[in-house]
Formats: sequence, structure tokens, C-alpha cells
Amino acid sequence: MYFCAMARKKLLRFEDNRSNPHVFEPSKAEVLAGLPIKGKWLKDHFAKDSRLILELGCGKGEYTVAMARRFPDACFIGMDVKGSRIWYGATSLQEEGLENAAFLRTQIEWIEGCFAEGEIDEIWITFPDPQIKYRRTKHRLTHPRMLERYAKLLKPGGKLHLKTDSEFLHGYTLGVLEDHADFKIDIAYFDIDRQLTQKQDLLHSVQTHYEMLFREKGKAITYLRCTRN
Repeated sequence: MYFCAMARKKLLRFEDNRSNPHVFEPSKAEVLAGLPIKGKWLKDHFAKDSRLILELGCGKGEYTVAMARRFPDACFIGMDVKGSRIWYGATSLQEEGLENAAFLRTQIEWIEGCFAEGEIDEIWITFPDPQIKYRRTKHRLTHPRMLERYAKLLKPGGKLHLKTDSEFLHGYTLGVLEDHADFKIDIAYFDIDRQLTQKQDLLHSVQTHYEMLFREKGKAITYLRCTRN
């Protein structure tokens, strides 16, 4: 009975997503062919001359929604493959009447079919799966091949943020960035609570579902930011 109820909830959320103007759910074929809105998100969807900020692996969209609230003059897109998770953030946008954010349901590996070169101002990666096993290396969101994609899509001077509980992924990413010509490391903290004496709004006040779970277990939260050369 429990699993039947969960399945029904998921189906209802998928149905809600289809009617929610804040949710884009293109097919694989559409993404690989290049979305019609690619390169025109600000003009065609948001109708604003603004900054475009992307959250990858957004989960329930806590960061996307929080940033949309705090920075009404910028535009935000949360990207994740899980429609039942996106539903939470998309519902919040609709209930609060926030018009400067949206959610895109698709594989992150297909990101180049969704955005044009130099279209994005900032990319946030919040608590991704660290993919610790060696055979999963290429699936890490900070793998060199992924960084090459981000570099194409970010404007010169654009920012890439990584916030994670995984010391492994934090260290791995620092090592990759040291040898990556497209990015320059700005700051790196292995524990934001210990190293930042003054709490910073987004880094401390906005916590994803997973961050709250990790904090309850006493895990340190790491953060790094780099700039597209």
C-alpha cells in the first residue's frame, strides 16, 4: 500500500509539472537537436535583459527558489532529471508568483543542447553525487569534460560554484581546476562554518534537503568558487 501511495503521488506531481509554466520537460531528441529556446532564455521566456544563473542537480530546487527570492533582477534555472523533485521548487514558484525562475528537467550531460555559448552568467552545483567509484569518474559534475562544457556556456568572467559535503569531490575538483586553463580558482573552503567568521547569506541560510541531513551527521560543508578566464 505504501508503494502504491508513493507511485500515485509521483504521477500527480508529473501531471502538475506538465501544467506548470515554470517547468520545461523536453524529450531527449529535442535536447540533442538543440532546444528552440537555446540562446534565448532571457528574451523569450523571462522577457528580461538580466543575468542568467543555472543550478545543476537542483533536486527540490531550494537554491533556485531562494536565489529567485533574494535577487529579483536576475533569472534562475534549476536543472535536474528527477521530475518528482523539481515539483517542489516549481510549486513554490507558482504559489509565490515568482516569475524570474524556472526548472528544466533533463540530463545534465546534455546541457549544450539547452544553452548557447556565453549565455550563462553563473553555474551553481549543490551537493551532487560525488561518484566516488573509479568507474563512475566520467559522471562527476566537475569532471574535466563537464568543465569544458561549462566553460563554453559561461560568459568570460562567469562564475562556477561548488557546495558539497564530500571532501573527496571538493579535493578532486580543486585538483582538476588547477590544471584547467579555462578556470581560475577564486576561493576554497573545506569547512564554511569554521573558516567563514561572518556568515554569508546564500552559503549559510540556504540549505538543501541533503545539506540538512549531512549537517545532522556532523559533516563539514565545503565550498569553492572559480572564474571563467
